[in-house]
Amino acid sequence: MKRNLLLKTALALAIASPLMASAESELVLGGGSAAARLDLNVVIPGLLYLGVGSGTEAIANGGNRETIVFDYTTNPEQVGITNSPAAEINTSMATAGSTLPVRVFSNLGQVVITATNPANLVSGSDTIPFTEMSVVSDNTNLPAPGFGGGTSQPVLAGRVTDHTANWTYRYANSTKPAAGSYMGTVTYTASLL
Repeated sequence: MKRNLLLKTALALAIASPLMASAESELVLGGGSAAARLDLNVVIPGLLYLGVGSGTEAIANGGNRETIVFDYTTNPEQVGITNSPAAEINTSMATAGSTLPVRVFSNLGQVVITATNPANLVSGSDTIPFTEMSVVSDNTNLPAPGFGGGTSQPVLAGRVTDHTANWTYRYANSTKPAAGSYMGTVTYTASLL
């Protein structure tokens, strides 16, 4: 008799234990159907991302600042001849050239990208006007903002902006500067409207 009571108690506990769990359940005796619901929740943080240069495929913080070098060392006779390209154009990326990959992503609404830079590229006390530099995009959905406070608005789809492009930089070479290595930094800022 004690054994029978022990068996009935164990069976009652086994049947009742799913009812004590936090998941929803339904027990149906004698056939039919039982249903249990489960709520799913996906949390997406609000993001605003702008990457210029190598490694822009993934959304991440950090990376290295790229440098594009227009080098006339091997064709100095072309200096000051408008639109004569440098013999070598290199970036700090693995590939040579004046084209950099760019990506902008936001799931918070319309983005505007602004370019800010000094008036001149500088080598000691000598300068080249930043107006000698230009940039164009290969994607109309992600236009490159002009230098000196230019802005661009990437195309928005719903409330999400996700575009990549290749921005190509050019040096007009229309001035005859003194010898030197002229440096200037453009800062791109992505903001929400």
